[in-house]
Amino acid sequence: MGKLSDQELHNLAMNIVGNELEKNGYEFLGVNSEFKRDPQFVALKDKKLHFVIVRAIEYPHDPRDYDIAFLKSIKEHALKFNARTFYAGVGLANSADYEKPVMHGEEYVVNYESWQEI
Repeated sequence: MGKLSDQELHNLAMNIVGNELEKNGYEFLGVNSEFKRDPQFVALKDKKLHFVIVRAIEYPHDPRDYDIAFLKSIKEHALKFNARTFYAGVGLANSADYEKPVMHGEEYVVNYESWQEI
């Protein structure tokens, strides 16, 4: 039982965001779970295309902070498809000790408020 890898943390964050999208009636047209391949979700709702960028953010970093320059390039790409762009930062921490990494077989806490439009 070791520390979750970056890919495992990413998959955990994607599951959290994917479940929320599904509950809100989004239809998935594309899902990319490969670490650092963007966007993670291409979804359709009300005949409108949505690109959703997902990031797993480990404590003590703020999951609401994002790289504006990077997301601007994704937004420009999305506009070519007349799509809206969203960022979903999912904060993850070891529930026993926030200073320790998220570990296999241990409880964790989630700091996630929802996606935000870019």
